[in-house]
Amino acid sequence: MLAETTVLGSRVDLGGQWIGRGHHRFAALAAELGTDVFEMHTSKRPSIIQGDTMIRTWSPDLVAAGAVLAIWETLARIGTPRSWKPLSVRAWLRRVPNRRARRLLEVLVSVTSTADLGDFSMHAFLEMVRYQGGLTAMLSTTGGAQENLVVQAAGTLTERLAAELGDRVAFDSAVTALHRDETGVTVHSTGGTYRAAEVIVTVASPTAAGIEHQPPLPAHRIRLQDNTSMGVVYKAIAVFERPFWRERRDAEMIVLADSGMAVFDTSPPRGPGHLCVLVAGPEARAFDGLTLDARRSTILGLLVAHLGSEILEPRGWHEKAWHQDRHTGGGYSALPILGHEDGYFPVAADPTGHIHWAGTETAGEHAGYVEGAIESGERAAREVIRAMGGAPR
Repeated sequence: MLAETTVLGSRVDLGGQWIGRGHHRFAALAAELGTDVFEMHTSKRPSIIQGDTMIRTWSPDLVAAGAVLAIWETLARIGTPRSWKPLSVRAWLRRVPNRRARRLLEVLVSVTSTADLGDFSMHAFLEMVRYQGGLTAMLSTTGGAQENLVVQAAGTLTERLAAELGDRVAFDSAVTALHRDETGVTVHSTGGTYRAAEVIVTVASPTAAGIEHQPPLPAHRIRLQDNTSMGVVYKAIAVFERPFWRERRDAEMIVLADSGMAVFDTSPPRGPGHLCVLVAGPEARAFDGLTLDARRSTILGLLVAHLGSEILEPRGWHEKAWHQDRHTGGGYSALPILGHEDGYFPVAADPTGHIHWAGTETAGEHAGYVEGAIESGERAAREVIRAMGGAPR
């Protein structure tokens, strides 16, 4: 998680932020750390826009897309064909004859999974849908995974936890090697060397591949690192004095541009206005070579016809390309590479000697979300307590 303070004094999240339906650990942590939770402002369903056009609910395009989503939902429940394991989502979508419906489905899958659709199998995607409890739960705001937000920003929780730990937290100290033996682990990092009885590794498998292990990891851990890749996502939040767009229409929408994106109204109850934008997959990389001003004008320019010209003049602009972050390598999570099943949720996390594995991918429920990360941390903590002779609560 990562939070920043805006020029207007509000807080915005550039990392994980939503407390979805059933995310009780996240909600409890937010309450424990003295923050306030609010229901995101949302419409009955997001608007679908392309250029200056708003696509009507009962258009042939949306009917065709809805039919495909219904097929996917059914297959996720009854079982995905094994023959789809080497079939990419992009190749499957070429079968959809309606061009606009196909583009909508591409954007929905991209923003939901952050995958490169040419390297993400239909089998893996539908297994993800099954694991998450269906497409409705994954895509919905009210009653779904994007239901509530933290006024002070979800990233504030990690800041407050770190403050409680004080100088026991070492920043800018990337781990380079873990040397384990019968009594513990020697941790080598860019900030120094440490000795620990037990170690918890929380980074995702592709990022963890950069850590040298002595003795070498078991074969199944190496396969997990080799056969997964991080999702690709760019997130931006435009800040305004107030959510002025509500006087015209709700801002929640799916944009079918060359760089398809999802837009959310994440404004706190008493303001100011926060407009959150997500671009995922290879299309997020298209912004890498642009200047900040060019990225901002490109994104906001797509919304002028629907939200008004005021959208071009935000008071603040916050952005993060997670695939450029050297510590995470991407987001929202690690994903299986086409043709492999390593990395399907939940990822196995049996300890390797005195090394324990956490991270949102290992969660029994809500993997890929902050809720899953918290669950995995609690599980790994119990493992460590048991290993050290204690009785976990």
